[in-house]
This record gives sequence, C-alpha cells and structure tokens, in this order.
Amino acid sequence: MHIDTVTSPDLDWQQEALCAQTGADFFFPEPGSSVREAKRICGMCPIRSACLEFALDNDERFGVWGGLSEKERLEIRRNSR
Repeated sequence: MHIDTVTSPDLDWQQEALCAQTGADFFFPEPGSSVREAKRICGMCPIRSACLEFALDNDERFGVWGGLSEKERLEIRRNSR
C-alpha cells in the first residue's frame, strides 16, 4: 500500500534558528509583555532575514519573527501595498 504524504514548504532554515534552540516563550509573549529579549536573540541569528521573509510571505500575525513584532510587520505590509 502506498500512502501519499503532504509535503510542507521548505522549513529547514528553522532548524538553524536561534529561537529553535531557545524556546518559544520569548518569541510569543503574553499580550503587553516586552519583546526586547526576543529581538536581542533575533539580532544574533544567522537566518534572521529568512525568518522575516517567511513571516511576511505567510502573514504571520503573532510573535516575533525576523526580529520584528506583529505591529512592525503590519507596518511593512501596509507600506508595501
């Protein structure tokens, strides 16, 4: 019997991300909490640009992606229209 599987987009870059080694708590804080620590970690991450590109391409609405908060990514989307 052959079972077809659904393939996901190429997300191999996520394995190299510093956030994958740190834990999601910093990157998905409670509303109103600081994202300073997440941004600091993102600033050192070698794949920050790939992460930000993924978040913008996939309209990620929560968390810190590529060093930017939800509001900052929304501003980029608004300005790119």
